[in-house]
Amino acid sequence: MKKNMGFTDKLIRLVLAITFAVLYYTKLVEGTVGIILLVIGGIFFLTSLASFCPLYSLIGVNSCKKK
Repeated sequence: MKKNMGFTDKLIRLVLAITFAVLYYTKLVEGTVGIILLVIGGIFFLTSLASFCPLYSLIGVNSCKKK
């Protein structure tokens, strides 16, 4: 797995994942929408930890700085 996410991209995904989790656990967003946000947040969290986004590789995007 080649890294294809830069620092800013990873930071934005982490912030969104935390925000979605807080919204769900404080019950500001409930039901199906809350569960969908929680799943998306989990995906954002995992992809930011791995520095790899499968969707980026499919469409040819790379936000990681070249060495």
